Amino acid sequence: MRNSASLTRVIGVANIVVVTVAIAALLLLPTAGEPTPGKAAAVGTVQPSKKAEVQPEPQPDLPSGEPPPPVTATPEFARQVKANELGLVPVIMYHRIMKKRLASIDRTPSQIRQELEKLARQGYVPITAKEFATGDIRVPAGKFPVVLTFDDGHASHFALDGAGMPKKDTAVRIIYDVARKYPSFRPVATFWINSQPFGLRNQSDQAKAVRWLTEHGFEVANHTWGHPNLAVLPKKKVQEQIVRLERLLKKSGAPPSETLALPFGSMPHPKKIARKGSWGGISYDLAGVFLAGAEPSLSPYAKKFDRGAIQRIQSNGKKGECRKWCSQYWLEWLNKHPGERFVSDGDPERISIPRKTRGNITPKRIGQVNAY
Repeated sequence: MRNSASLTRVIGVANIVVVTVAIAALLLLPTAGEPTPGKAAAVGTVQPSKKAEVQPEPQPDLPSGEPPPPVTATPEFARQVKANELGLVPVIMYHRIMKKRLASIDRTPSQIRQELEKLARQGYVPITAKEFATGDIRVPAGKFPVVLTFDDGHASHFALDGAGMPKKDTAVRIIYDVARKYPSFRPVATFWINSQPFGLRNQSDQAKAVRWLTEHGFEVANHTWGHPNLAVLPKKKVQEQIVRLERLLKKSGAPPSETLALPFGSMPHPKKIARKGSWGGISYDLAGVFLAGAEPSLSPYAKKFDRGAIQRIQSNGKKGECRKWCSQYWLEWLNKHPGERFVSDGDPERISIPRKTRGNITPKRIGQVNAY
C-alpha cells in the first residue's frame, strides 16, 4: 500500500487534474430536462363504444437493499477470511449516463453496466456514502465495500416507467439489473442532488422521486442548491447553498443529509463550514464531505481518515488524464494489491485487522479492534 506520505503527494496533483476536467466538462453540459415518459403499453382490440383500459404487466419484486445478517468474528475467523478493515475503499463518482457521450465524465449505460458487473464478480458489495462516512459497514465476510455515488441528480440517474418501475438505462435500473444477476450485489447508491433533482421542476414530482429512492434504501443527499464553486464564495453564501438544498430535501420527505459532495471538488474557506454551519435559522452537521478525486479512500476506521475531505475515483477508462486517476486503473491496482484493500469480517461490531496494523486505527475505535 502506498504510505500516507505518498498518498499526500499525489492527492494534490490528482485533485487539480480531476477538478479542472470536471469544470471544463460541466460548463458544456446542457440543462437536464424532464425524463422521457415511458412508452404506452400495447392495447388489444376493443369494442368501439368502450374505452380501452391499459393494465401494466405484473413486475417482479425488486431486489432488497437490506444489509446482510451479521456474524460474530473471532481472531481465527478474521484470519480465515483475510479481513483487513483498515484497507482502502473505492468510492466511485458518476455523472451523466448518455447513449452518446458528450463530455469526458459522461458514461454510457453499457459502460456502467459492465463496470458494476465486474465489481460484482470481483466480490464488491455496495454501501451508501452515509454508511461509509459513519463507519456503519455491513458487508459479508471476505467481501469488499464499494460506494457508488452519482452527482448532480441528472434525469439519467432515476425515472419511473409507465409501470412504476425504474426506467431502462437509468442508474437505478442498471443497479437493480446487476443485483438480479448477482444476488450478493446490494442495490444501493448515493445520489447527490441540486435544485432540480432528476430533471424535475415540479415540487410534487421531486418529492415522489426522492421518497421512492429513500424508501428503497438509496441515499439522497446534498450537492448544494446551485452547484457553485464553493472555494470562491463568502462563508455565508456557502452555508446558504447547503441549507437551501436541505430545505428542498425536507419538503420532499427525505431525512437531513449526512453527506455532501463538493461541486467540482472545490473546498470552501474555512474548510469546516462544509461539514457544519447554519443559515436562515437552519443548521447542518454532516458526517462526511466528499471530494472529486482521485484515489481510493482510507478506511473510516483509520487514524488519518479525514471525514471532511473523503477521496473519490471518477468512473472512466485509462486514457488521457485517467491513465492513473480513474476507476479502471484503481480497480486493477487493488486487484494486484489485495492486501491493501478493505476486506470485511462480516461483523459490524468489530474491526478486524492484522495485528501489525493496530497502531493505524483511530483511538475512538480501539475498543472494537479484533486483531489477529
